[in-house]
Amino acid sequence: MKNVAEIGLQVPDILLPKEGIDLQKWAVIACDQFTSEPEYWQQVASLVDDAPSTYHLILPEVFLGKPEELTRVQSTQQAMKQYLAKKLLVSRQGMVLVERTSSGLTRHGLMLALDLEQYDYTKGSQTLIRATEGTIIERLPPRIRIREGASLELPHILVLIDDPQHTVIGPVIAAQKKLSPLYDTELMLGSGHLAGHLVDDAAIESQVIAALKKLADPKVFHSKYGIGNDKGVLLFAIGDGNHSLATAKAIWEKLKPQVGMDHPTRYALVEIENVHDQGLKFEPIHRVLFDVKEDIELAAKAFWGSKVAFRTSKNENDMAKHVDEQSGPQHQIGLVSSDGCQTISISEPASNLPVGTLQAFLDDWLKRGGAGKVDYVHGQDVVARLGSQPGNLGFYLPAMDKSDLFRTVILDGALPRKTFSMGEARDKRFYMECRRIA
Repeated sequence: MKNVAEIGLQVPDILLPKEGIDLQKWAVIACDQFTSEPEYWQQVASLVDDAPSTYHLILPEVFLGKPEELTRVQSTQQAMKQYLAKKLLVSRQGMVLVERTSSGLTRHGLMLALDLEQYDYTKGSQTLIRATEGTIIERLPPRIRIREGASLELPHILVLIDDPQHTVIGPVIAAQKKLSPLYDTELMLGSGHLAGHLVDDAAIESQVIAALKKLADPKVFHSKYGIGNDKGVLLFAIGDGNHSLATAKAIWEKLKPQVGMDHPTRYALVEIENVHDQGLKFEPIHRVLFDVKEDIELAAKAFWGSKVAFRTSKNENDMAKHVDEQSGPQHQIGLVSSDGCQTISISEPASNLPVGTLQAFLDDWLKRGGAGKVDYVHGQDVVARLGSQPGNLGFYLPAMDKSDLFRTVILDGALPRKTFSMGEARDKRFYMECRRIA
């Protein structure tokens, strides 16, 4: 393993399924997807059955708070030991160039490991590796229970770099034909295609590291964003999987006094992607409330007063168009209920983004017991289908411009939680690579 301390990077030892394993069954989507759609995970279980699969190595969050949670934690850790004992995984050292095609777009990333000593998810952090959105501490315990007894880590963490000249990943893509192929497979349930190549050329690896060092150069960084020296360099911004990385950080801080500074748990395997990759889309993350107990208009007026107004929409497409094309100082948020679709307008909002305006209201409403729980979902169709069911409410939000991400995080700190998504649910990262952590 090769460590590059000044940019918090490790060139890792990666474990991949041995030849002959069905990769279409091996690779499954990130555990935090389809949490309100158990039928998706039922399909996954049927497709995989008892074949070697990352499905047996993760805890899909659809099981959280249910009887299956404890048994899944135990079976997951046991399956990791069995796969290692049966030698189902082979080791390859180096970065991996990942090519993912989904929803008609192709994006690229690099698998590497990041140093958790240089990561801090707390508000106001100035570390090299930072969260882009608020971290919900209450969401960590189930993940901690899995990782504490785990032999392997399987990442769905996507980390962004701000590289408009494509100096980091671009040259690797250009040299792809020179690299050793690792995997090439269609993905299950209509999620596209995945291919990986080992960056086994020392010159290309050195070029990647040099380009990252340049992005992290304080003079280059402060000039790029027009900011003062009081702002620390932000090289890696967590795009997806912040709670998984926060879990890895919690485990590392707990183990550090016992194992010393040179231990696998100090690092976390991630995929880095360039925010300027043309195949990378930022999608909004919508909200669905379940077991709603109060009238939405009364609750909204109690929270926002005269600043809030409701407008009836002809249908969900009319609602979505009004929200997506909004301009001006007011914030527009779509509402779906069993009675139809509306648009909520809030004047003089306290937050810079509609998602922040809505989240403050939802947090207050849930705290007062106005609804049972909230879930975060992808896609207009999902928010419309779930929101229109009796007892539910769906809230439709606009997308964030991805080019604003780094500057916003640098200047304002972490965004409201669940502000954006890197693609919709089926576009999310699939588990393929593993790394030993015990």
